[in-house]
Amino acid sequence: MNKTDRMLAILLELQRKGLCRAEDLAETFETSVRTIYRDVQALSEAGVPVIGAPGQGYSLVQGYFLPPVSFAAEEAVALLLGIDFVEQQFDDAYRRKAAQAKGKIEAILPEPVREEASRMRAAMRLLKVGTLREEERPLLAELRQAILEERKVRIGYVKMMKGNAPGVPSVRDVAPYGLVFVQGGWMLVGYCSLRQELRHFRLTRIHSLEPLEEKFTRPRDFNLHTYTPPQNDRSTLVRLLFQHGLADKVKEYNSFYTERMETAAEGLLVTLRVRQAEEVIPWILSWGAGVVVLEPEPLREKIREAAEHIAKRY
Repeated sequence: MNKTDRMLAILLELQRKGLCRAEDLAETFETSVRTIYRDVQALSEAGVPVIGAPGQGYSLVQGYFLPPVSFAAEEAVALLLGIDFVEQQFDDAYRRKAAQAKGKIEAILPEPVREEASRMRAAMRLLKVGTLREEERPLLAELRQAILEERKVRIGYVKMMKGNAPGVPSVRDVAPYGLVFVQGGWMLVGYCSLRQELRHFRLTRIHSLEPLEEKFTRPRDFNLHTYTPPQNDRSTLVRLLFQHGLADKVKEYNSFYTERMETAAEGLLVTLRVRQAEEVIPWILSWGAGVVVLEPEPLREKIREAAEHIAKRY
């Protein structure tokens, strides 16, 4: 952190906390107490009314307020909830920046707005929709950097196989186009040199990553926010019939693979579009006897076999 950024951060810290010791500021900004003394002196010379109380610390003159922007309580809550998500699901670098951003937002809020925002946040909670494992955070950081630098990466990847067959490891050279957060986890979208087409790679299945010297140019017509996988990527249709009593829960826990839902006399008809029918076996089994597979027939057989195996274990 350079001197200008640190001085602004010190000012925001004083505005947010009211009274700060030089030792605490030095620890927060990972510098020496002597450097904090010089920064505070520079702030005073620039016209910032900093008060130094021996043995207590620094504070700002009552009424001094530096509002670079202003937020309504609802706006502040929206930003702080977004920061909570970043702290949960991003790598360490962004988590640190999120914590710094939270401090800056809280610092510039007038006291009444800060108190109202605090009450509103206390009544809301962002539950984790997936857990980014500690070993995945460095991978996410390296992928972010490779995307920004438009640099290819070599990944060790384990492809999921049909049924209970073990995954098959492979090594892929990929031009990373972007990262997508879906169903509680991160997925890399990139051009695979091996398959010679755009592919998706789940972060949970990447076990190694090596940035390459080779650069790439992202196609000008590629837009991650409008991109949808080609239809042949998920060409298998699965039709299910749920009991009426489960309809609301099925709609609430909508599967990523759902293509449509229709209410019928017999129950709720759900159509899924998947790469392989086996992908959704655990999800189907989780509904117990409340769902029936209508098609495809091979999937009906696999569900029947799985149910028989479960019955034998009990």
